[in-house]
Amino acid sequence: MREGKRPTDLFGNQHAGGTRAAQKNSPLPLEGGGGWEQSALVAHHDGRAVNGGICCFRVAVATLASMLALLATPAAAVERVVSLNLCSDQMLVLLAPEKVAALSPLARDPALSFVATRAASLPVVRSSAEAVLRLHPDLVLAEAFGAQTTLALLEQEGVPVRRLAMPRDFGAIRAQTTRLAALLGVPGRGAALIAAMDATLRSVRPPAQRTTAVAWEPRGYTAGPGSLMDAILGAAGLTNAAEGHRLGREALLRHPPDLLVVPQAPEYASLGTDLLDSPAIAAIPRRALPPPLTLCAGPFTAQAVAMLAR
Repeated sequence: MREGKRPTDLFGNQHAGGTRAAQKNSPLPLEGGGGWEQSALVAHHDGRAVNGGICCFRVAVATLASMLALLATPAAAVERVVSLNLCSDQMLVLLAPEKVAALSPLARDPALSFVATRAASLPVVRSSAEAVLRLHPDLVLAEAFGAQTTLALLEQEGVPVRRLAMPRDFGAIRAQTTRLAALLGVPGRGAALIAAMDATLRSVRPPAQRTTAVAWEPRGYTAGPGSLMDAILGAAGLTNAAEGHRLGREALLRHPPDLLVVPQAPEYASLGTDLLDSPAIAAIPRRALPPPLTLCAGPFTAQAVAMLAR
């Protein structure tokens, strides 16, 4: 099957040069293997435990049926795809916009979505099994968290569902992009996105001397080791000075990093974002990143690395 015209860059513009907790607790399989939770509870004298085991078993059977349907569906036959999550929205639009049956409403929000402009002309659907079934999708994309009841109902109806795990580094982004592109029947587009991402990463020049950084988010949350932001900082040649705990203004001033990385200010401030703009920390150098580059992981995340390296 022909892939159609390949986008020339991550933004769709022409150029001359061409979560762990959710994975642990979910009874449903995750993209990339994931693993299964125990399908049925050990029988106890309490009848409620047995009923719970039967319920889990039924969900597991429905999920297995969905996986078998997905394996039996050739990539060329996947033509109508529904996405129910912002992260899967963006990957679907980047890889195969012509196959979009519907996206989540968040795909159109420019404050959150990297593909908001392109998604503005594409249909959206709320996360309900009834609404999705009316679209007769060949495939439903979602994340490993949220809408699990809806996804289980879709699987019981025989709709193939693929849950995408959240990549936490650029190697995982490459792997997920490759798998999803193959699933959608557009491997060449996936390879092009990865090549563009890698070219951006190779162009980054690390700082001449060790530079510590803290990714500071609303309400004082920080990005610790093993997080996507940790990978972004590392790719930019920065040393992550945070451990992933909440960090108040006073603690930050006691041990200030060389660079403070914050999300770009939203249109409407809140008590959570006011902390980031406190005059007391104005002396610490900072870089602001657009949330659409970091809320989800994708080939576009390399743009955040490039912004930090400027």
